Amino acid sequence: MNKDFRIVFMGTPSFAVQSLLSLIKAGYQVAGVVTAPDKPSGRGRKILPSPVKQCALENGIPVLQPEKLKDPGFIRELKKLNPDLQVVVAFRMLPEVVWELPPSGTINLHASLLPQYRGAAPINWAIINGEKITGITTFFIRHDIDTGNIILQEKLDISPDETAGELHDRLMMSGASLVEETVGKIILGNVTTIDQRDLIEERIELKKAPKIFTEDCRIKWNEKVDQIYNFIRGLSPFPGAWSEWQKEDGDILFLKIFTAQKETIDSPRSKLRGIIDPLYKFLIALANPAASYGECARRIHPIHSPGTIITDYKTQLEIAATDGYITILNLQQAGKKRMDVAEFLRGIKDLEDYALVPPGD
Repeated sequence: MNKDFRIVFMGTPSFAVQSLLSLIKAGYQVAGVVTAPDKPSGRGRKILPSPVKQCALENGIPVLQPEKLKDPGFIRELKKLNPDLQVVVAFRMLPEVVWELPPSGTINLHASLLPQYRGAAPINWAIINGEKITGITTFFIRHDIDTGNIILQEKLDISPDETAGELHDRLMMSGASLVEETVGKIILGNVTTIDQRDLIEERIELKKAPKIFTEDCRIKWNEKVDQIYNFIRGLSPFPGAWSEWQKEDGDILFLKIFTAQKETIDSPRSKLRGIIDPLYKFLIALANPAASYGECARRIHPIHSPGTIITDYKTQLEIAATDGYITILNLQQAGKKRMDVAEFLRGIKDLEDYALVPPGD
Protein backbone atom coordinates (compact mmCIF):
# COMPACT_ATOMS: atom_id res chain seq x y z
CA MET A 1 0.00 0.00 0.00
CA ASN A 2 1.24 3.48 -0.88
CA LYS A 3 1.09 5.36 2.43
CA ASP A 4 1.75 8.68 0.67
CA PHE A 5 -1.30 8.35 -1.60
CA ARG A 6 -3.73 11.03 -0.39
CA ILE A 7 -7.50 10.59 -0.60
CA VAL A 8 -10.18 13.24 -0.13
CA PHE A 9 -13.57 11.73 0.67
CA MET A 10 -16.82 13.50 -0.24
CA GLY A 11 -20.18 12.45 1.17
CA THR A 12 -22.93 13.41 3.58
CA PRO A 13 -25.51 10.78 4.73
CA SER A 14 -25.16 7.53 6.65
CA PHE A 15 -24.88 5.59 3.38
CA ALA A 16 -21.46 7.19 2.85
CA VAL A 17 -20.12 6.59 6.36
CA GLN A 18 -19.43 2.90 5.85
CA SER A 19 -17.29 3.62 2.79
CA LEU A 20 -15.30 6.23 4.70
CA LEU A 21 -14.77 3.83 7.60
CA SER A 22 -13.70 1.10 5.21
CA LEU A 23 -10.95 3.30 3.79
CA ILE A 24 -9.81 4.35 7.25
CA LYS A 25 -9.70 0.79 8.59
CA ALA A 26 -7.82 -0.39 5.50
CA GLY A 27 -5.06 2.07 6.36
CA TYR A 28 -5.49 4.49 3.47
CA GLN A 29 -4.52 8.10 4.09
CA VAL A 30 -7.76 10.09 4.10
CA ALA A 31 -6.35 13.61 3.98
CA GLY A 32 -9.69 15.37 4.28
CA VAL A 33 -13.45 15.10 4.08
CA VAL A 34 -15.87 17.34 2.20
CA THR A 35 -19.46 17.25 3.40
CA ALA A 36 -22.61 19.37 3.59
CA PRO A 37 -22.88 22.27 6.05
CA ASP A 38 -24.49 21.57 9.41
CA LYS A 39 -28.26 21.99 9.25
CA PRO A 40 -31.38 21.83 11.45
CA SER A 41 -32.68 18.32 12.03
CA GLY A 42 -35.52 16.61 13.91
CA ARG A 43 -38.56 18.11 15.59
CA GLY A 44 -36.42 20.40 17.72
CA ARG A 45 -34.65 21.71 14.58
CA LYS A 46 -31.32 21.45 16.38
CA ILE A 47 -28.28 22.23 14.24
CA LEU A 48 -26.47 18.93 13.68
CA PRO A 49 -23.44 17.80 11.66
CA SER A 50 -23.82 15.28 8.88
CA PRO A 51 -23.09 11.61 9.66
CA VAL A 52 -19.95 11.82 7.50
CA LYS A 53 -18.69 14.86 9.42
CA GLN A 54 -19.24 13.07 12.71
CA CYS A 55 -17.24 10.10 11.46
CA ALA A 56 -14.43 12.34 10.20
CA LEU A 57 -14.13 14.24 13.48
CA GLU A 58 -14.09 10.99 15.46
CA ASN A 59 -11.13 9.89 13.36
CA GLY A 60 -9.26 13.19 13.42
CA ILE A 61 -9.77 13.99 9.75
CA PRO A 62 -9.99 17.65 8.58
CA VAL A 63 -13.45 18.65 7.33
CA LEU A 64 -14.51 21.16 4.68
CA GLN A 65 -18.17 22.24 4.46
CA PRO A 66 -18.62 24.56 1.49
CA GLU A 67 -21.94 26.19 0.74
CA LYS A 68 -20.94 26.39 -2.92
CA LEU A 69 -18.52 23.99 -4.56
CA LYS A 70 -17.22 26.65 -6.97
CA ASP A 71 -16.36 29.06 -4.15
CA PRO A 72 -12.72 30.19 -4.64
CA GLY A 73 -12.03 29.88 -0.91
CA PHE A 74 -13.15 26.25 -0.91
CA ILE A 75 -11.11 25.44 -4.02
CA ARG A 76 -8.00 26.88 -2.33
CA GLU A 77 -8.56 24.76 0.78
CA LEU A 78 -9.21 21.66 -1.31
CA LYS A 79 -5.95 22.17 -3.22
CA LYS A 80 -4.09 22.48 0.09
CA LEU A 81 -5.21 18.94 0.91
CA ASN A 82 -3.28 17.87 -2.20
CA PRO A 83 -5.47 14.87 -3.09
CA ASP A 84 -4.19 12.14 -5.38
CA LEU A 85 -7.73 10.75 -5.62
CA GLN A 86 -11.20 11.91 -4.62
CA VAL A 87 -13.84 9.39 -3.55
CA VAL A 88 -17.48 10.49 -3.77
CA VAL A 89 -20.35 8.63 -2.08
CA ALA A 90 -23.84 10.19 -1.85
CA PHE A 91 -22.80 13.80 -2.38
CA ARG A 92 -23.70 16.69 -4.63
CA MET A 93 -22.96 16.96 -8.32
CA LEU A 94 -19.39 18.20 -8.63
CA PRO A 95 -18.25 21.01 -10.93
CA GLU A 96 -15.37 20.22 -13.27
CA VAL A 97 -12.99 22.44 -11.31
CA VAL A 98 -13.39 20.00 -8.41
CA TRP A 99 -13.51 16.59 -10.07
CA GLU A 100 -10.60 17.25 -12.44
CA LEU A 101 -8.27 18.28 -9.60
CA PRO A 102 -6.62 14.99 -8.48
CA PRO A 103 -4.07 13.34 -10.81
CA SER A 104 -5.71 9.92 -10.33
CA GLY A 105 -9.20 11.31 -10.92
CA THR A 106 -12.43 11.35 -8.94
CA ILE A 107 -14.48 8.19 -8.46
CA ASN A 108 -18.10 7.81 -7.43
CA LEU A 109 -20.10 4.97 -5.87
CA HIS A 110 -23.59 4.62 -7.34
CA ALA A 111 -26.29 2.32 -5.96
CA SER A 112 -27.33 0.69 -9.24
CA LEU A 113 -25.91 -1.30 -12.10
CA LEU A 114 -25.07 1.57 -14.40
CA PRO A 115 -26.08 2.60 -16.99
CA GLN A 116 -29.46 1.67 -15.51
CA TYR A 117 -31.00 3.95 -12.88
CA ARG A 118 -28.88 7.05 -13.27
CA GLY A 119 -30.06 9.72 -10.88
CA ALA A 120 -30.64 10.64 -7.25
CA ALA A 121 -32.87 7.76 -6.08
CA PRO A 122 -31.74 4.45 -7.64
CA ILE A 123 -32.60 2.30 -4.63
CA ASN A 124 -36.18 3.57 -4.45
CA TRP A 125 -36.86 3.30 -8.17
CA ALA A 126 -35.45 -0.21 -8.50
CA ILE A 127 -37.99 -1.50 -5.97
CA ILE A 128 -40.84 0.67 -7.23
CA ASN A 129 -40.30 -0.82 -10.69
CA GLY A 130 -40.32 -4.35 -9.31
CA GLU A 131 -36.72 -5.17 -10.17
CA LYS A 132 -35.37 -8.51 -8.94
CA ILE A 133 -31.70 -7.61 -9.35
CA THR A 134 -29.78 -4.42 -8.64
CA GLY A 135 -26.24 -3.64 -7.60
CA ILE A 136 -23.51 -1.08 -7.09
CA THR A 137 -21.03 0.58 -9.41
CA THR A 138 -17.81 2.52 -9.04
CA PHE A 139 -16.91 4.82 -11.92
CA PHE A 140 -14.82 7.84 -12.84
CA ILE A 141 -16.78 11.09 -12.79
CA ARG A 142 -17.21 13.00 -16.04
CA HIS A 143 -19.33 15.97 -17.17
CA ASP A 144 -22.75 14.30 -17.44
CA ILE A 145 -24.13 12.81 -14.24
CA ASP A 146 -23.57 9.07 -13.67
CA THR A 147 -22.15 8.52 -17.17
CA GLY A 148 -18.43 8.01 -16.48
CA ASN A 149 -16.38 4.94 -17.28
CA ILE A 150 -17.19 1.98 -15.02
CA ILE A 151 -14.45 0.52 -12.83
CA LEU A 152 -16.21 -2.22 -10.84
CA GLN A 153 -19.75 -3.55 -10.39
CA GLU A 154 -21.40 -6.02 -8.05
CA LYS A 155 -24.87 -7.53 -8.44
CA LEU A 156 -27.33 -8.06 -5.57
CA ASP A 157 -30.68 -9.82 -5.59
CA ILE A 158 -33.75 -7.93 -4.36
CA SER A 159 -36.05 -10.11 -2.26
CA PRO A 160 -39.81 -9.94 -3.05
CA ASP A 161 -40.67 -8.22 0.24
CA GLU A 162 -37.55 -6.09 0.72
CA THR A 163 -38.01 -2.39 1.47
CA ALA A 164 -35.86 0.46 0.25
CA GLY A 165 -34.45 0.84 3.76
CA GLU A 166 -33.39 -2.79 3.93
CA LEU A 167 -31.85 -2.70 0.47
CA HIS A 168 -30.12 0.59 1.34
CA ASP A 169 -28.32 -1.07 4.24
CA ARG A 170 -27.16 -4.04 2.16
CA LEU A 171 -25.94 -1.83 -0.66
CA MET A 172 -24.18 0.40 1.87
CA MET A 173 -22.11 -2.52 3.16
CA SER A 174 -21.38 -3.98 -0.28
CA GLY A 175 -20.58 -0.51 -1.59
CA ALA A 176 -17.99 0.07 1.12
CA SER A 177 -16.14 -3.08 0.10
CA LEU A 178 -16.33 -2.10 -3.57
CA VAL A 179 -14.92 1.37 -2.84
CA GLU A 180 -12.02 -0.14 -0.92
CA GLU A 181 -11.30 -2.58 -3.75
CA THR A 182 -11.53 0.18 -6.35
CA VAL A 183 -9.09 2.43 -4.49
CA GLY A 184 -6.65 -0.45 -4.18
CA LYS A 185 -6.73 -1.06 -7.92
CA ILE A 186 -6.20 2.63 -8.68
CA ILE A 187 -3.18 2.85 -6.38
CA LEU A 188 -1.65 -0.25 -7.99
CA GLY A 189 -2.40 1.09 -11.47
CA ASN A 190 -4.46 -2.02 -12.10
CA VAL A 191 -7.65 -0.45 -13.44
CA THR A 192 -9.53 -1.47 -16.56
CA THR A 193 -12.62 0.61 -17.26
CA ILE A 194 -15.71 0.08 -19.39
CA ASP A 195 -17.36 2.88 -21.33
CA GLN A 196 -21.05 2.93 -20.38
CA ARG A 197 -21.96 3.49 -24.01
CA ASP A 198 -20.66 -0.01 -24.74
CA LEU A 199 -23.21 -1.44 -22.29
CA ILE A 200 -26.23 0.25 -23.83
CA GLU A 201 -27.92 -2.21 -26.14
CA GLU A 202 -30.32 -1.24 -28.88
CA ARG A 203 -34.00 -1.50 -27.94
CA ILE A 204 -33.12 -1.71 -24.24
CA GLU A 205 -34.83 1.01 -22.23
CA LEU A 206 -32.60 2.98 -19.89
CA LYS A 207 -34.55 3.41 -16.67
CA LYS A 208 -34.01 6.64 -14.76
CA ALA A 209 -33.91 7.35 -11.03
CA PRO A 210 -34.90 11.00 -10.57
CA LYS A 211 -35.23 12.69 -7.22
CA ILE A 212 -38.51 11.86 -5.47
CA PHE A 213 -40.72 14.68 -4.19
CA THR A 214 -43.61 14.54 -1.72
CA GLU A 215 -46.36 14.55 -4.34
CA ASP A 216 -44.61 11.70 -6.15
CA CYS A 217 -45.26 9.53 -3.08
CA ARG A 218 -49.07 9.61 -3.31
CA ILE A 219 -50.46 6.10 -3.75
CA LYS A 220 -52.58 5.52 -6.85
CA TRP A 221 -55.15 2.99 -5.66
CA ASN A 222 -56.52 2.52 -9.17
CA GLU A 223 -53.38 0.58 -10.04
CA LYS A 224 -52.84 -3.14 -9.57
CA VAL A 225 -51.91 -4.64 -6.23
CA ASP A 226 -48.39 -5.60 -7.30
CA GLN A 227 -47.64 -2.05 -8.44
CA ILE A 228 -48.96 -0.53 -5.22
CA TYR A 229 -47.10 -3.03 -3.07
CA ASN A 230 -43.82 -2.29 -4.85
CA PHE A 231 -44.51 1.43 -4.54
CA ILE A 232 -44.95 1.15 -0.76
CA ARG A 233 -41.80 -0.98 -0.41
CA GLY A 234 -39.81 1.36 -2.60
CA LEU A 235 -40.62 4.39 -0.45
CA SER A 236 -40.25 2.74 2.96
CA PRO A 237 -39.15 4.09 5.35
CA PHE A 238 -38.28 7.31 3.54
CA PRO A 239 -39.83 9.38 2.13
CA GLY A 240 -42.92 7.19 2.71
CA ALA A 241 -45.86 6.33 0.45
CA TRP A 242 -48.98 8.20 1.50
CA SER A 243 -52.67 8.62 0.83
CA GLU A 244 -55.48 10.76 2.18
CA TRP A 245 -59.19 10.35 2.72
CA GLN A 246 -61.87 12.86 3.68
CA LYS A 247 -65.23 12.80 5.47
CA GLU A 248 -68.22 14.80 4.32
CA ASP A 249 -67.61 17.19 7.23
CA GLY A 250 -64.17 17.98 5.80
CA ASP A 251 -62.10 15.97 8.27
CA ILE A 252 -58.92 14.66 6.59
CA LEU A 253 -57.23 11.33 7.30
CA PHE A 254 -53.62 11.39 6.08
CA LEU A 255 -51.64 8.16 6.34
CA LYS A 256 -48.11 7.15 5.46
CA ILE A 257 -47.81 3.41 4.90
CA PHE A 258 -44.50 1.73 5.71
CA THR A 259 -45.24 -1.99 5.85
CA ALA A 260 -47.99 -3.90 4.08
CA GLN A 261 -49.02 -7.19 2.52
CA LYS A 262 -50.70 -7.74 -0.80
CA GLU A 263 -53.57 -9.99 -1.77
CA THR A 264 -54.77 -10.33 -5.33
CA ILE A 265 -58.22 -11.63 -6.15
CA ASP A 266 -56.84 -14.77 -7.76
CA SER A 267 -54.21 -15.52 -5.11
CA PRO A 268 -54.33 -18.92 -3.38
CA ARG A 269 -55.02 -17.21 -0.08
CA SER A 270 -58.00 -15.36 -1.52
CA LYS A 271 -59.44 -18.50 -3.03
CA LEU A 272 -59.12 -20.36 0.24
CA ARG A 273 -60.95 -17.55 2.00
CA GLY A 274 -63.48 -17.05 -0.77
CA ILE A 275 -66.73 -18.70 -1.72
CA ILE A 276 -67.41 -19.46 -5.34
CA ASP A 277 -69.53 -22.56 -4.91
CA PRO A 278 -71.31 -24.49 -2.14
CA LEU A 279 -68.14 -26.45 -1.38
CA TYR A 280 -66.24 -23.26 -0.62
CA LYS A 281 -69.15 -22.09 1.52
CA PHE A 282 -69.01 -25.30 3.48
CA LEU A 283 -65.24 -25.17 3.98
CA ILE A 284 -65.28 -21.54 5.06
CA ALA A 285 -68.10 -22.21 7.49
CA LEU A 286 -66.08 -24.96 9.10
CA ALA A 287 -62.91 -22.91 9.27
CA ASN A 288 -64.51 -19.64 10.31
CA PRO A 289 -68.18 -19.78 11.28
CA ALA A 290 -68.24 -16.02 11.87
CA ALA A 291 -67.28 -15.17 8.29
CA SER A 292 -70.14 -13.69 6.32
CA TYR A 293 -70.98 -14.59 2.74
CA GLY A 294 -70.25 -11.04 1.66
CA GLU A 295 -66.86 -11.00 3.38
CA CYS A 296 -65.81 -14.16 1.56
CA ALA A 297 -67.38 -13.39 -1.80
CA ARG A 298 -65.82 -9.98 -2.17
CA ARG A 299 -62.41 -11.66 -2.10
CA ILE A 300 -63.28 -13.36 -5.37
CA HIS A 301 -65.52 -10.73 -6.90
CA PRO A 302 -64.56 -7.36 -5.39
CA ILE A 303 -67.27 -4.78 -5.02
CA HIS A 304 -65.16 -2.05 -3.44
CA SER A 305 -63.90 0.81 -5.54
CA PRO A 306 -60.14 1.50 -5.41
CA GLY A 307 -59.15 3.37 -2.26
CA THR A 308 -62.03 2.04 -0.15
CA ILE A 309 -61.11 1.31 3.48
CA ILE A 310 -62.14 -2.06 4.97
CA THR A 311 -61.46 -2.80 8.64
CA ASP A 312 -62.54 -4.90 11.61
CA TYR A 313 -61.27 -2.18 14.04
CA LYS A 314 -59.06 -4.79 15.71
CA THR A 315 -56.11 -5.95 13.66
CA GLN A 316 -57.25 -5.80 10.05
CA LEU A 317 -57.00 -2.70 7.85
CA GLU A 318 -57.25 -3.12 4.09
CA ILE A 319 -57.43 -0.76 1.15
CA ALA A 320 -59.03 -1.87 -2.10
CA ALA A 321 -57.10 -1.76 -5.37
CA THR A 322 -58.24 -2.73 -8.86
CA ASP A 323 -57.40 -6.42 -8.52
CA GLY A 324 -57.18 -7.04 -4.80
CA TYR A 325 -56.34 -5.51 -1.46
CA ILE A 326 -53.39 -4.02 0.38
CA THR A 327 -53.29 -5.05 4.03
CA ILE A 328 -51.60 -2.35 6.10
CA LEU A 329 -49.31 -3.50 8.91
CA ASN A 330 -47.41 -0.37 9.94
CA LEU A 331 -48.31 3.26 9.33
CA GLN A 332 -48.19 6.84 10.55
CA GLN A 333 -51.08 9.26 10.84
CA ALA A 334 -50.32 12.94 10.29
CA GLY A 335 -49.05 14.52 13.51
CA LYS A 336 -48.56 11.19 15.28
CA LYS A 337 -45.83 8.61 15.71
CA ARG A 338 -45.31 5.59 13.52
CA MET A 339 -47.27 2.59 14.84
CA ASP A 340 -48.56 -0.90 14.12
CA VAL A 341 -52.05 -1.16 12.69
CA ALA A 342 -53.63 -2.57 15.88
CA GLU A 343 -52.53 0.48 17.87
CA PHE A 344 -53.86 2.79 15.16
CA LEU A 345 -57.24 1.04 15.07
CA ARG A 346 -57.67 1.35 18.83
CA GLY A 347 -57.63 5.12 18.53
CA ILE A 348 -59.91 5.74 15.56
CA LYS A 349 -63.49 5.15 14.47
CA ASP A 350 -65.82 5.72 11.52
CA LEU A 351 -63.19 4.78 8.94
CA GLU A 352 -65.96 3.74 6.56
CA ASP A 353 -67.07 7.37 6.40
CA TYR A 354 -63.83 8.48 4.76
CA ALA A 355 -63.69 8.72 0.97
CA LEU A 356 -60.45 8.70 -1.00
CA VAL A 357 -59.16 12.12 -2.00
CA PRO A 358 -58.05 11.81 -5.64
CA PRO A 359 -54.84 13.47 -6.91
CA GLY A 360 -55.24 17.14 -7.67
CA ASP A 361 -57.98 17.80 -5.11
